[in-house]
Amino acid sequence: MAAKTTLNAKNLEALGAPRLAELLIEISTGSAAHKRRLRMALAGNHSSAEVAREVRKRLASIARARTFIDWRKVKRVKTDLETQRKTIVETVAADDPKEAFELIWQFLALADSVFERSNDGSGSLIESFHQACADAGAIAKSAGVDLDILADKIFVAVQDNGYGQYDQLITSMVPALGNDGLERLKGLFVQWAKEPKEKPAKDERKVIGWSSRGPIYEDEVYATRRDLTVRIALQEIADALGDVDAYIAQQPEKTRSAPLVAADIANRLRSAGRAKEALTALDKVDTKGRADVPFDWQLARVETLDALGRGEEAQAFRWTCFEQSLNDEHLRAFLRRLPDFDDLEAEENAFAYAQAYPDIHLALAFFLRWPSSAEAAKLVCRRRGELDGDLYELMTPAAEVLAEKYPLAATTVLRAMIDFTLDSARSSRYKHAARHLAECSSLARRIDDYGSAESHDAYVADLKHRHGKKHGFWSLVG
Repeated sequence: MAAKTTLNAKNLEALGAPRLAELLIEISTGSAAHKRRLRMALAGNHSSAEVAREVRKRLASIARARTFIDWRKVKRVKTDLETQRKTIVETVAADDPKEAFELIWQFLALADSVFERSNDGSGSLIESFHQACADAGAIAKSAGVDLDILADKIFVAVQDNGYGQYDQLITSMVPALGNDGLERLKGLFVQWAKEPKEKPAKDERKVIGWSSRGPIYEDEVYATRRDLTVRIALQEIADALGDVDAYIAQQPEKTRSAPLVAADIANRLRSAGRAKEALTALDKVDTKGRADVPFDWQLARVETLDALGRGEEAQAFRWTCFEQSLNDEHLRAFLRRLPDFDDLEAEENAFAYAQAYPDIHLALAFFLRWPSSAEAAKLVCRRRGELDGDLYELMTPAAEVLAEKYPLAATTVLRAMIDFTLDSARSSRYKHAARHLAECSSLARRIDDYGSAESHDAYVADLKHRHGKKHGFWSLVG
């Protein structure tokens, strides 16, 4: 049974309403946020109209604010925004969705004023506006907003999307718009794209920056941004309408040979039952001699080959992709399609191939992802001279994984990092190298046979011989 002093609803109820009211007044003194919460609760006790009035007042106040939002204030502003957003969604929308729609739109309109005076490197604030886009879509459908009005509002908003606050708006509004609304919205963007691009007189053009090719003019940037906005919007609308050809039409011909663009087009064509055309789109990419072909393009190709009933060719391509990059997803897909027991032999062949792969670090990363710590241990012990101790993002997790069962392999990896740090005189890493040496000392108790590697004592003696004057390091060694 919880103590009577435990903070829970039941114990607080025992204080009685008068005492709780006194405590709330006391706690809220000096806290504008707490006072706003209390006023909102009082308004909600009367009607959603009162709540809406309080929310509208607060949104207007936020819009008028001019105080800079540095990193210390982001959390407080985020809490305030979320309080207003949730109140609109959870309280106002339930009783008056039309009023809630106007409020959520007012909320979205705050984005420019908030981001103009903020420095939010965490992306916390933009999350509230992206969620508000999703909320606006649900509320608009519930409120039955007129399609012409809704399309016009979306069109105007997306035109001014300088901070990316409306990135998800069109997709969120699809259920409320329906096909008729989407066609209306499409027409607005098509018409905007046809409007002439006004070019100011030469002496009136505003320079906003410089590049290697000369001045950057404001009107040129606006025109480029407008073209991009129209293209992205029409692509989203095409996806919502299931119009693959309209989506493809928004891709300039020269970009269709880019791997990621070709993969996007192929995936849509294949989903529409047009696998043959999908393969043609993928074949526009020249992959000969390229080691940087994106995984997305490779995946689109194997899935398209499967869709065409060319399973053997798809399998061969999966194996080729694995050989090129040691991508474990390709290998897993390859193995899943093999008969029982054949997959075991194929896995052994893949491991042997990875063991001999020219780039030991890609091979090590592959074995860690698979995962196979035994193969990773064999790799680092056999090819320890190739390890690059500067790759601490890979070496650190490798040492942690190997330490459990393979202390010699873990020691090998740790020594690579220690040697790089001292050989390069990276004083900023001395504390890490000292910690790695302590870990080697601990692992040494579990190593019976060092094979061709030096024992721990011999390794430490060699370090002192080579780097004995690096006092900054040795002062950190216990």
